[in-house]
Amino acid sequence: MSVKSKQQNKTPISPKLKENESFMKKRVGVGVSFDVDFREISVLKTNLQLYYLNGLVDDANIVQLLKMLIAINDYEQNRKKIWEIIENRLVNQQVDIIEDMDEAVDQMLSGLIVLFVDGENKGFVIDVRMYPGRSPEEPDTERVIRGSRDGFTENIIQNTALTRRRIKDERLRHVMLQVGERSKTDVCVCYLQDIANDDLVDTVKEKISNIEIDGITMADKAVEEFISEKRWNPYPVVRYTERPDVAADHMLDGHVILMVDTSPSVIIMPTTFFDHMEHAEEYRQTPAVGTFIRWVRFLAVLASLYLLPMWLLFAMDPSLLPQGLSFIGPNEEGNIPIVIQIILADIGVEFMRMAAVHTPTPLATAMGLIAAVLIGEIAVEVGMFTPEVILYVAISTIGTYVTPSYELSVANKIMKLFLILLTAFFGVKGFMIGIVINVLFLAQLKSIKVPYLWPFIPFNAKAMLHFFFRIPVPLEDKRPSFVHPKNIYRQPIQKNE
Repeated sequence: MSVKSKQQNKTPISPKLKENESFMKKRVGVGVSFDVDFREISVLKTNLQLYYLNGLVDDANIVQLLKMLIAINDYEQNRKKIWEIIENRLVNQQVDIIEDMDEAVDQMLSGLIVLFVDGENKGFVIDVRMYPGRSPEEPDTERVIRGSRDGFTENIIQNTALTRRRIKDERLRHVMLQVGERSKTDVCVCYLQDIANDDLVDTVKEKISNIEIDGITMADKAVEEFISEKRWNPYPVVRYTERPDVAADHMLDGHVILMVDTSPSVIIMPTTFFDHMEHAEEYRQTPAVGTFIRWVRFLAVLASLYLLPMWLLFAMDPSLLPQGLSFIGPNEEGNIPIVIQIILADIGVEFMRMAAVHTPTPLATAMGLIAAVLIGEIAVEVGMFTPEVILYVAISTIGTYVTPSYELSVANKIMKLFLILLTAFFGVKGFMIGIVINVLFLAQLKSIKVPYLWPFIPFNAKAMLHFFFRIPVPLEDKRPSFVHPKNIYRQPIQKNE
């Protein structure tokens, strides 16, 4: 349904409380759904109706509000100014006035209290939300040795506060939108007004506003799939993070952040392939140590993608190896072709990873022993796998886990299997063609109109230098140009603009 048609179908608030009550019973199930609470009280001989969800509102706030309203009977007598008196007594931090029933329903389902006054064709919306959830804690997928231990939670209000704590700037904007005809999920667009490019912000807002679906119970991932232009592309065109410091740092660079209620991950856009290779740990160490960590990580990511296809190539044609490296080939061929061994071992690792996710923590250690000893060692002894296959599959798997972005690591796994099959069928030509296809595929991708392989394609020497080396913060005088920030210079270099 279009925005225009929705506006035309809005139902105004009736001055007769019985009509409003009938509307609420029909729309939200007052008296049917146990969690939809309704209370009617009398103030100065005028009836008031309150509607709220008991799971999203703290009971203490409801009791306090009722006491405050009933106390009006003891101190006021002017019935003609009942609206002004109630408005003056609502001392809550956020009180808005609404004029249509559809907005009243939306606000109540978001956890706010709706208050109707008999004889008035408008109502109050009182924000006393108390969402159930956990306290901020360090995310498991982005741990650091030194650094903050707080992380985003499933509560979007807490998440905006975590970024506001790190960027105390009056130009920080948190724009709240709703997605889903039924779920009405809150989506917050976060950016710095004087840094983020206006076209980028408008594009993101437009893409979110154009989402038409019943609900996005899968939260951020569903939003990403609507925003993404290539939906069957395995490579991530946005970056996820659960760390407030990482999100704040990207906002200072000119990126736009999307927060989706009920999700502990936020979306950073636009991002490039190289953004997914960075980790917060590099910025919690000295520049020299951070650079070393970054190089080791690059090596691990390259090993996760190219090590197995390259070793398969040498195993198929040992003449390609120099005499001094002939030992890396398989000493025993085994009962199963090498390429089948590699594929089976790689899929077996995926079995263990998925099993580990669904295995209760007390049983995880036992499952690891079973996988390592019973499966791995016995499979080698019976001749199903050669020791070299187990070794190189293990190194490749370690490189996958070292990849900072989980989404990138999964995409690299798919590309690795593609390279293995090409190498198995076509040898050296297949291996080289696979690498070319991989690079060309990445080169044609875009993340919100930004080339995915920037600064490699198109080439930017200075940006590539900043990617390979963790530059000291005082020398980082400019923001990345691919986001086209309004202010390219960081403080205090801005005076030289």
